[in-house]
Amino acid sequence: MKIVILDGYTENPGDLSWDALAALGELTVYDRSSRTDQQEVIDRIGDAEIVITNKTPITRMVLDACPSVRFIGVLATGYNVVDTACTRERGIPVSNVPAYGTAAVGQFTIALLLEICHHVAHHSETVFAGKWEHCPDFCYWDHPLIELDGKTMGIIGFGRIGQATGRIAKALGMRVLATGSRPCPEGEAIAEYTDLNTLLSSSDVIALHCPLFPETEGIINRENIAKMKDGVILLNSARGGLVVEQDLADALNSGKIAAAGLDVVSTEPIQGDNPLLKAKNCIITPHIAWGSKESRQRIMDCTVKNVKAFLAGTPVNTVNGL
Repeated sequence: MKIVILDGYTENPGDLSWDALAALGELTVYDRSSRTDQQEVIDRIGDAEIVITNKTPITRMVLDACPSVRFIGVLATGYNVVDTACTRERGIPVSNVPAYGTAAVGQFTIALLLEICHHVAHHSETVFAGKWEHCPDFCYWDHPLIELDGKTMGIIGFGRIGQATGRIAKALGMRVLATGSRPCPEGEAIAEYTDLNTLLSSSDVIALHCPLFPETEGIINRENIAKMKDGVILLNSARGGLVVEQDLADALNSGKIAAAGLDVVSTEPIQGDNPLLKAKNCIITPHIAWGSKESRQRIMDCTVKNVKAFLAGTPVNTVNGL
């Protein structure tokens, strides 16, 4: 059984082991494969029966040229890089990793918020640059310091990750509002469920944790921004396509939105003409909220489980109805 990993580097830059997958077949690992050159992808898959991808597209053209493919595993929860309609037609199961970074992404989202509230990195840099040493007072701050206790966080998308963020926010003394997910007892213990308009108008901080679907694409747009409180903080650790980036940049530059903490953008890697690169009070990190070693180990373990289940004839975590 030949197994090909098309883009393994972000999952395993060297601190994990592929040995468990290698034990299941003849394994070839590529650190990166082209997202645009389908012929390169075809050549790398060759006659492999099992293909593992993260962000490398598996299109109909690729599948047409690689008839040996019997199973596709995705090293992530999102699986939009795979033509699931085509795989379903051909009886090729596609399995993802449904839950691996819940704690890490919730923690990272709050880290973005705390950086906005305290500018920890900036103030540390000023100390090492000598500003404190030469300060006439015993302390100083270059930005307003924000206390979160008593403020309201609105979370759009209240599944596992949204609830993880909500639990931390509640521990910080925040009131939590939630929308975009069906109410459940676990969620009701953390947040008050409400409609989107109420959440937008009532929240001091808004965190995005919803999937990118047609109905959520561009949910942060000029019209919805106008419904928000003046000086709101926006956090996005979900998908860049949830935000109309020019509208957000305009709101940051006008002060309508006080600050944004973003781990994702619409095109990744970010392009130099992205308006958010020149917007005021905008923190952007390179899609790393998911990347703790613990989370990546869970991806590895689940992917091995997915492959073993396929080999046993009982695929699990399938996303294309097979």
